[in-house]
Amino acid sequence: MKLEDFDFDLPEGLIATRPARPRTAAKLLLAEGDRIRDLHVADLVDLFRPGDRLVLNNTKVIPARLSGTRTRLTGQGEVTAKVEITLLEPQASGEWTALAKPLRKLKEGETIRFSDALSAEVRAIEAAQLRLAFNLTGPDFDAALAEAGAMPLPPYIAALRAPDEADKTDYQTVFARHSGAVAAPTASLHFTKPLLEAIHAKGVDFTEVTLHVGAGTFLPVKVEDVETHKMHSEWGEVTAAAAEEINATRAAGGRVIPVGTTALRLIESAAAEDGTMRPFRGTTEIFIYPGYRFRVTDALMTNFHLPKSTLLMLVSALMGQDRIRAIYDHAVKSGYRFFSYGDASLLIPERRKSA
Repeated sequence: MKLEDFDFDLPEGLIATRPARPRTAAKLLLAEGDRIRDLHVADLVDLFRPGDRLVLNNTKVIPARLSGTRTRLTGQGEVTAKVEITLLEPQASGEWTALAKPLRKLKEGETIRFSDALSAEVRAIEAAQLRLAFNLTGPDFDAALAEAGAMPLPPYIAALRAPDEADKTDYQTVFARHSGAVAAPTASLHFTKPLLEAIHAKGVDFTEVTLHVGAGTFLPVKVEDVETHKMHSEWGEVTAAAAEEINATRAAGGRVIPVGTTALRLIESAAAEDGTMRPFRGTTEIFIYPGYRFRVTDALMTNFHLPKSTLLMLVSALMGQDRIRAIYDHAVKSGYRFFSYGDASLLIPERRKSA
């Protein structure tokens, strides 16, 4: 498989820079077998069946973009430089890995001040990344970060506008619980509490899992031979209770439907060859592309993805490459809004691709 096999033309005007309001007003493309229907997210109540189980990623996006200054004493006196920091992930030591712009303005041992309350020492500079040690930990750090930080909008949105206060709500799911992501599980952004209650009242169950989405989700595929691409690593957890719930649904003949590619990647990482779900806690680098045999996923709710992206390869694995080309061609022609704040799709393959 070549990278060009996953390319398509996308007009810039279809890149969503704000979500639909209300969230449930977003368009929903239902692709079931060889049929396509144009609906809205609010119609999900009529599409799920009693006995289905939706798998939700309850990660919480942190306001990982920080604007700070570092001050350096030179022969001409104190010199201050502005630095933009994007947090990547916490380390076992309590330090954080981060990106800096411009990196050349920083040296090991220097302090970056982000607010009166929050600062960090540059502990190491490794390749294109930093290791930072903040002056606060725990709830104090969370509070100071919430005050000083901005939501880490995806590059394709950040190129069109700056983040603002609205993003602190818009770029967070209504069931976000565990802080650690630097990108949202965007298919889940379409849900409101009333919609979840209406779906549950129909007999659909929910299972929550956690995958802390990393900045690597936006990294482009640079190799021409898709199968040689190395996937980024992300931390996730499927509890024993979550695994039992999914196994019970499969045993009863219900469908397991992850909401978003992050939830899908995690449950596929945790599933045994025969589809039995097991507890999982650790990192996953699973790369799903055409030819992959799905172990537990019966359908997928997801947004529309970038050309040449690993996520486009994932949905191509689920539905088939020719089918996804047709679906995306329809979405472009019909004016669906793409990417993180865009519209949604519910992809139901003709049959479960189980091992």
